[in-house]
Amino acid sequence: MITAPRSIRIWACPEPVNMRKSFDGLLAEARQRMGRDPLAGDMFLFVARDRKQARVLYWDGTGLVIIAKRLEKGRFNAPWEGDRKKPWCLTPSELSLFLEGSRLVGHFEVSPPPLRLGSQACSNIP
Repeated sequence: MITAPRSIRIWACPEPVNMRKSFDGLLAEARQRMGRDPLAGDMFLFVARDRKQARVLYWDGTGLVIIAKRLEKGRFNAPWEGDRKKPWCLTPSELSLFLEGSRLVGHFEVSPPPLRLGSQACSNIP
């Protein structure tokens, strides 16, 4: 279980990622593919091409942290399926559901958007 404040944004990479990548490789993926800086406090979700492995990268204030999960049965949802050119933006609850194997995450709003002042709110469904 990943505990994070409701205000944190979690970005899912819209393309499959080589799971041999570690801290620096995933940091570069977040910057290049998603145009975001992991050191700003957001979390980043990466999924392998075969959808059996996923990794979450985040900055905890003192260093980078990677959480990895490999499924023994089934597959993770694929952020790159469908007409998606931008990363998914998930809530911490949606990330937990995703890592548990939910197929709804990314296809339907399963959490209300966080209350944000200004234009920083993210929406996945057009």
